[in-house]
Amino acid sequence: MLRLKGIHHITAITSSAEKIYNFFTYVLGLRLVKKTVNQDDINTYHLFFSDDIGSPGTDITFFDFKGVEKHQAGTDEIGRIGFRVNNDEALDYWIRRLNHYGVKFQRKDIFNKKAIFFEDFDNQEYSIYSDEHGYQSNSGIPWKKGPVPDDYAIIGLGPTFLKVQDLSRMKDVLVNYLGMRITDNNDNLSLFEMGEGGNGSSLIVEHLKGYRGIQGYGGVHHIAFIIEDKDELFEWINHLNKLGALHSGYVDRFYFKSLYTRLYPNILFEFATEGPGFIDEDEDYEILGETLALPPKLKDKRKYIESVIKPINTVRSNLKIEKEYLNE
Repeated sequence: MLRLKGIHHITAITSSAEKIYNFFTYVLGLRLVKKTVNQDDINTYHLFFSDDIGSPGTDITFFDFKGVEKHQAGTDEIGRIGFRVNNDEALDYWIRRLNHYGVKFQRKDIFNKKAIFFEDFDNQEYSIYSDEHGYQSNSGIPWKKGPVPDDYAIIGLGPTFLKVQDLSRMKDVLVNYLGMRITDNNDNLSLFEMGEGGNGSSLIVEHLKGYRGIQGYGGVHHIAFIIEDKDELFEWINHLNKLGALHSGYVDRFYFKSLYTRLYPNILFEFATEGPGFIDEDEDYEILGETLALPPKLKDKRKYIESVIKPINTVRSNLKIEKEYLNE
Protein backbone atom coordinates (compact mmCIF):
# COMPACT_ATOMS: atom_id res chain seq x y z
CA MET A 1 0.00 0.00 0.00
CA LEU A 2 1.30 3.45 -0.88
CA ARG A 3 1.90 5.59 2.18
CA LEU A 4 1.22 9.29 2.58
CA LYS A 5 3.67 11.03 4.92
CA GLY A 6 1.46 13.83 6.20
CA ILE A 7 -0.12 17.12 5.22
CA HIS A 8 2.03 18.93 2.62
CA HIS A 9 0.10 22.20 2.33
CA ILE A 10 -3.39 23.65 2.49
CA THR A 11 -4.67 26.22 0.03
CA ALA A 12 -7.44 28.67 0.91
CA ILE A 13 -9.10 31.66 -0.76
CA THR A 14 -8.79 35.21 0.56
CA SER A 15 -10.61 38.44 -0.25
CA SER A 16 -7.35 40.42 -0.07
CA ALA A 17 -3.79 39.33 -0.83
CA GLU A 18 -2.48 42.39 1.01
CA LYS A 19 -4.52 41.77 4.17
CA ILE A 20 -3.66 38.07 4.31
CA TYR A 21 0.03 38.96 3.87
CA ASN A 22 -0.12 41.30 6.85
CA PHE A 23 -2.10 38.85 9.00
CA PHE A 24 0.20 35.91 8.39
CA THR A 25 3.42 37.92 8.52
CA TYR A 26 2.86 40.14 11.52
CA VAL A 27 0.21 38.30 13.56
CA LEU A 28 0.84 34.59 12.89
CA GLY A 29 4.54 35.02 12.22
CA LEU A 30 4.83 32.75 9.19
CA ARG A 31 7.24 33.64 6.41
CA LEU A 32 6.05 34.47 2.91
CA VAL A 33 8.44 32.23 0.95
CA LYS A 34 6.93 32.70 -2.50
CA LYS A 35 4.83 35.45 -4.08
CA THR A 36 3.67 34.08 -7.40
CA VAL A 37 0.45 33.56 -9.37
CA ASN A 38 -2.02 30.74 -9.76
CA GLN A 39 -0.56 28.73 -12.63
CA ASP A 40 -4.06 27.96 -13.96
CA ASP A 41 -5.38 31.53 -13.54
CA ILE A 42 -2.53 34.02 -13.93
CA ASN A 43 -4.76 36.96 -12.97
CA THR A 44 -4.66 35.63 -9.39
CA TYR A 45 -1.97 35.77 -6.73
CA HIS A 46 -0.71 32.58 -5.13
CA LEU A 47 0.97 33.37 -1.81
CA PHE A 48 2.92 30.69 0.09
CA PHE A 49 3.44 31.11 3.86
CA SER A 50 5.53 28.60 5.77
CA ASP A 51 8.49 28.10 8.06
CA ASP A 52 11.88 29.72 7.50
CA ILE A 53 12.74 27.77 4.33
CA GLY A 54 9.41 26.55 2.94
CA SER A 55 9.53 23.00 4.32
CA PRO A 56 6.77 20.59 3.24
CA GLY A 57 4.22 20.23 6.02
CA THR A 58 4.47 23.86 7.14
CA ASP A 59 2.88 25.57 4.17
CA ILE A 60 -0.45 27.41 3.86
CA THR A 61 -1.19 29.15 0.57
CA PHE A 62 -3.81 31.59 -0.68
CA PHE A 63 -5.53 32.55 -3.91
CA ASP A 64 -7.31 35.92 -4.32
CA PHE A 65 -9.61 35.12 -7.24
CA LYS A 66 -11.15 38.26 -8.72
CA GLY A 67 -14.91 38.57 -8.26
CA VAL A 68 -15.22 35.51 -6.02
CA GLU A 69 -18.14 35.47 -3.57
CA LYS A 70 -17.83 34.77 0.15
CA HIS A 71 -17.59 31.15 1.21
CA GLN A 72 -20.86 29.65 2.43
CA ALA A 73 -20.06 27.16 5.16
CA GLY A 74 -21.72 23.77 5.04
CA THR A 75 -20.85 20.12 4.79
CA ASP A 76 -18.82 18.10 2.25
CA GLU A 77 -15.91 20.53 2.41
CA ILE A 78 -12.52 21.08 3.99
CA GLY A 79 -13.06 23.03 7.19
CA ARG A 80 -10.89 24.44 9.95
CA ILE A 81 -7.16 24.61 9.12
CA GLY A 82 -4.82 23.32 11.80
CA PHE A 83 -1.40 24.57 12.89
CA ARG A 84 0.99 23.23 15.54
CA VAL A 85 3.32 24.55 18.22
CA ASN A 86 5.85 22.65 20.31
CA ASN A 87 4.12 22.52 23.68
CA ASP A 88 1.51 23.88 26.09
CA GLU A 89 3.73 26.82 27.04
CA ALA A 90 3.79 27.90 23.39
CA LEU A 91 0.00 27.58 23.23
CA ASP A 92 -0.27 29.86 26.28
CA TYR A 93 1.87 32.38 24.41
CA TRP A 94 -0.59 32.27 21.50
CA ILE A 95 -3.45 33.06 23.85
CA ARG A 96 -1.54 36.19 24.88
CA ARG A 97 -0.64 36.97 21.28
CA LEU A 98 -4.15 36.69 19.90
CA ASN A 99 -5.43 38.82 22.78
CA HIS A 100 -2.74 41.40 22.03
CA TYR A 101 -3.82 41.65 18.39
CA GLY A 102 -7.56 41.63 19.14
CA VAL A 103 -8.21 38.25 17.54
CA LYS A 104 -11.09 36.43 19.23
CA PHE A 105 -10.45 32.79 20.10
CA GLN A 106 -11.82 29.79 21.98
CA ARG A 107 -9.89 27.25 24.04
CA LYS A 108 -10.57 23.65 23.04
CA ASP A 109 -9.58 20.12 24.02
CA ILE A 110 -9.96 17.65 21.14
CA PHE A 111 -8.76 14.03 21.30
CA ASN A 112 -6.71 14.92 24.39
CA LYS A 113 -4.97 17.70 22.48
CA LYS A 114 -5.03 21.27 23.76
CA ALA A 115 -5.96 23.78 21.08
CA ILE A 116 -7.26 27.26 20.40
CA PHE A 117 -9.73 28.11 17.62
CA PHE A 118 -9.85 31.50 15.87
CA GLU A 119 -10.68 33.22 12.56
CA ASP A 120 -9.23 35.85 10.24
CA PHE A 121 -10.92 38.91 8.66
CA ASP A 122 -12.70 36.65 6.12
CA ASN A 123 -13.99 34.29 8.84
CA GLN A 124 -11.57 31.64 7.59
CA GLU A 125 -11.30 29.14 10.45
CA TYR A 126 -7.98 28.15 12.04
CA SER A 127 -6.72 26.23 15.04
CA ILE A 128 -3.39 25.87 16.84
CA TYR A 129 -2.61 22.58 18.61
CA SER A 130 0.01 21.78 21.23
CA ASP A 131 2.40 18.93 20.39
CA GLU A 132 3.25 18.37 24.04
CA HIS A 133 1.44 15.06 24.40
CA GLY A 134 1.99 13.55 20.98
CA TYR A 135 4.49 12.49 18.36
CA GLN A 136 5.95 15.44 16.44
CA SER A 137 6.07 14.87 12.69
CA ASN A 138 6.96 17.16 9.79
CA SER A 139 8.22 19.93 12.10
CA GLY A 140 9.62 23.04 10.48
CA ILE A 141 12.17 25.71 11.32
CA PRO A 142 10.78 28.89 12.95
CA TRP A 143 11.13 32.02 10.82
CA LYS A 144 14.40 33.43 12.14
CA LYS A 145 13.58 37.06 11.36
CA GLY A 146 9.86 36.90 12.17
CA PRO A 147 8.05 38.50 15.13
CA VAL A 148 7.28 35.28 17.06
CA PRO A 149 10.01 33.93 19.40
CA ASP A 150 11.43 30.64 18.11
CA ASP A 151 10.28 28.60 21.12
CA TYR A 152 6.67 29.64 20.52
CA ALA A 153 6.51 29.72 16.74
CA ILE A 154 4.11 27.75 14.58
CA ILE A 155 6.17 24.75 13.42
CA GLY A 156 3.81 23.23 10.89
CA LEU A 157 0.33 22.28 9.85
CA GLY A 158 -1.86 20.38 12.31
CA PRO A 159 -5.12 18.44 12.44
CA THR A 160 -7.44 19.85 9.79
CA PHE A 161 -11.18 19.25 9.59
CA LEU A 162 -13.07 17.52 6.80
CA LYS A 163 -16.83 18.07 7.15
CA VAL A 164 -18.87 15.30 5.51
CA GLN A 165 -22.42 14.03 5.22
CA ASP A 166 -21.46 10.48 4.26
CA LEU A 167 -19.09 9.31 6.99
CA SER A 168 -18.82 5.73 5.76
CA ARG A 169 -17.84 6.90 2.27
CA MET A 170 -15.14 9.21 3.60
CA LYS A 171 -13.82 6.45 5.87
CA ASP A 172 -13.57 4.19 2.83
CA VAL A 173 -11.67 6.87 0.90
CA LEU A 174 -9.21 7.67 3.68
CA VAL A 175 -8.56 4.10 4.84
CA ASN A 176 -8.94 1.92 1.77
CA TYR A 177 -7.92 4.35 -0.98
CA LEU A 178 -5.34 6.51 0.80
CA GLY A 179 -3.99 4.13 3.44
CA MET A 180 -4.81 6.20 6.52
CA ARG A 181 -5.94 4.70 9.81
CA ILE A 182 -8.65 5.74 12.24
CA THR A 183 -7.18 6.18 15.72
CA ASP A 184 -9.98 7.72 17.80
CA ASN A 185 -13.67 8.66 17.88
CA ASN A 186 -15.54 11.23 19.92
CA ASP A 187 -19.23 11.93 19.29
CA ASN A 188 -19.43 13.10 15.66
CA LEU A 189 -15.64 13.45 15.26
CA SER A 190 -13.22 10.81 13.99
CA LEU A 191 -9.43 11.14 14.06
CA PHE A 192 -7.45 9.77 11.11
CA GLU A 193 -3.67 9.58 10.86
CA MET A 194 -1.22 8.86 8.05
CA GLY A 195 2.49 8.14 7.89
CA GLU A 196 4.14 8.08 11.30
CA GLY A 197 1.17 9.90 12.80
CA GLY A 198 1.06 12.92 15.06
CA ASN A 199 -0.53 16.32 14.66
CA GLY A 200 1.24 17.03 11.36
CA SER A 201 -0.25 13.89 9.83
CA SER A 202 -3.83 14.05 11.11
CA LEU A 203 -7.28 14.78 9.79
CA ILE A 204 -10.41 15.22 11.88
CA VAL A 205 -13.55 14.10 10.06
CA GLU A 206 -16.71 15.78 11.33
CA HIS A 207 -19.98 14.01 10.50
CA LEU A 208 -22.33 16.86 9.70
CA LYS A 209 -25.73 16.91 8.01
CA GLY A 210 -27.01 19.88 6.05
CA TYR A 211 -26.36 21.81 2.88
CA ARG A 212 -23.14 21.37 0.97
CA GLY A 213 -20.68 24.24 1.44
CA ILE A 214 -20.09 26.65 -1.43
CA GLN A 215 -16.49 27.64 -2.14
CA GLY A 216 -15.45 31.26 -1.88
CA TYR A 217 -13.19 33.61 0.05
CA GLY A 218 -12.89 32.60 3.67
CA GLY A 219 -12.96 28.92 2.69
CA VAL A 220 -10.48 26.20 1.78
CA HIS A 221 -9.72 25.33 -1.84
CA HIS A 222 -7.82 22.04 -1.37
CA ILE A 223 -5.55 20.01 0.90
CA ALA A 224 -2.30 18.38 -0.26
CA PHE A 225 -0.52 15.32 1.15
CA ILE A 226 3.23 14.67 1.19
CA ILE A 227 4.71 12.07 -1.13
CA GLU A 228 8.40 11.52 -1.67
CA ASP A 229 9.17 12.14 -5.32
CA LYS A 230 8.10 11.99 -8.96
CA ASP A 231 8.44 8.20 -9.11
CA GLU A 232 6.01 7.82 -6.23
CA LEU A 233 3.67 10.30 -7.89
CA PHE A 234 3.36 7.98 -10.88
CA GLU A 235 2.70 5.09 -8.51
CA TRP A 236 -0.24 7.08 -7.15
CA ILE A 237 -1.44 7.75 -10.70
CA ASN A 238 -1.42 3.99 -11.35
CA HIS A 239 -3.21 3.41 -8.04
CA LEU A 240 -5.96 5.89 -8.92
CA ASN A 241 -6.28 4.38 -12.39
CA LYS A 242 -6.87 0.96 -10.86
CA LEU A 243 -9.55 2.46 -8.63
CA GLY A 244 -11.23 4.02 -11.66
CA ALA A 245 -10.87 7.45 -10.04
CA LEU A 246 -10.79 10.61 -12.11
CA HIS A 247 -7.65 12.68 -11.63
CA SER A 248 -5.51 15.41 -13.18
CA GLY A 249 -2.56 13.25 -14.15
CA TYR A 250 0.97 14.52 -13.60
CA VAL A 251 1.20 18.29 -13.03
CA ASP A 252 4.52 20.14 -12.80
CA ARG A 253 4.17 23.08 -10.38
CA PHE A 254 7.94 23.77 -10.59
CA TYR A 255 8.27 24.10 -6.79
CA PHE A 256 6.89 20.57 -6.46
CA LYS A 257 5.16 17.97 -8.65
CA SER A 258 1.44 17.33 -8.16
CA LEU A 259 -1.57 15.14 -8.78
CA TYR A 260 -5.18 16.14 -8.04
CA THR A 261 -8.29 14.06 -7.48
CA ARG A 262 -11.78 14.23 -5.96
CA LEU A 263 -12.29 10.88 -4.27
CA TYR A 264 -15.18 12.34 -2.27
CA PRO A 265 -17.69 14.81 -3.74
CA ASN A 266 -16.76 18.49 -3.50
CA ILE A 267 -13.41 17.87 -1.75
CA LEU A 268 -10.17 18.27 -3.70
CA PHE A 269 -7.13 16.24 -2.63
CA GLU A 270 -3.64 16.86 -3.97
CA PHE A 271 -0.54 14.68 -3.77
CA ALA A 272 2.62 16.84 -3.74
CA THR A 273 6.29 15.90 -3.78
CA GLU A 274 8.68 17.05 -1.06
CA GLY A 275 10.90 18.94 -3.51
CA PRO A 276 12.51 20.67 -5.21
CA GLY A 277 11.34 23.57 -2.98
CA PHE A 278 11.13 27.36 -3.02
CA ILE A 279 14.78 28.44 -3.00
CA ASP A 280 15.66 28.84 -6.68
CA GLU A 281 17.64 30.96 -9.12
CA ASP A 282 15.13 33.83 -8.94
CA GLU A 283 15.22 34.27 -5.16
CA ASP A 284 17.86 33.19 -2.70
CA TYR A 285 17.15 32.55 0.97
CA GLU A 286 17.47 36.18 2.11
CA ILE A 287 14.74 37.56 -0.16
CA LEU A 288 12.24 34.70 -0.36
CA GLY A 289 8.77 36.04 -1.10
CA GLU A 290 9.91 39.61 -1.76
CA THR A 291 9.69 39.63 -5.56
CA LEU A 292 7.09 38.35 -7.99
CA ALA A 293 8.44 34.89 -8.81
CA LEU A 294 7.25 33.05 -11.90
CA PRO A 295 7.89 29.45 -12.92
CA PRO A 296 9.70 29.01 -16.26
CA LYS A 297 6.50 28.38 -18.22
CA LEU A 298 5.13 31.80 -17.23
CA LYS A 299 8.22 33.99 -17.48
CA ASP A 300 7.36 35.22 -20.97
CA LYS A 301 4.04 36.48 -19.56
CA ARG A 302 5.61 38.63 -16.81
CA LYS A 303 4.70 41.98 -18.39
CA TYR A 304 1.04 40.97 -18.72
CA ILE A 305 0.87 39.48 -15.22
CA GLU A 306 2.37 42.59 -13.65
CA SER A 307 -0.25 44.68 -15.46
CA VAL A 308 -3.24 42.76 -14.05
CA ILE A 309 -2.33 41.95 -10.46
CA LYS A 310 -2.27 44.59 -7.76
CA PRO A 311 1.30 45.14 -6.51
CA ILE A 312 1.84 44.43 -2.81
CA ASN A 313 4.99 45.35 -0.92
CA THR A 314 6.41 42.21 0.70
CA VAL A 315 10.00 43.38 1.21
CA ARG A 316 11.23 42.49 4.71
CA SER A 317 14.97 42.00 4.27
CA ASN A 318 15.52 45.72 4.92
CA LEU A 319 13.36 45.67 8.08
CA LYS A 320 14.32 44.77 11.63
CA ILE A 321 11.32 42.91 13.01
CA GLU A 322 11.60 42.57 16.78
CA LYS A 323 10.68 39.34 18.55
CA GLU A 324 7.50 39.92 20.58
CA TYR A 325 7.65 38.01 23.85
CA LEU A 326 4.45 39.55 25.27
CA ASN A 327 5.32 38.55 28.81
CA GLU A 328 2.50 38.80 31.31
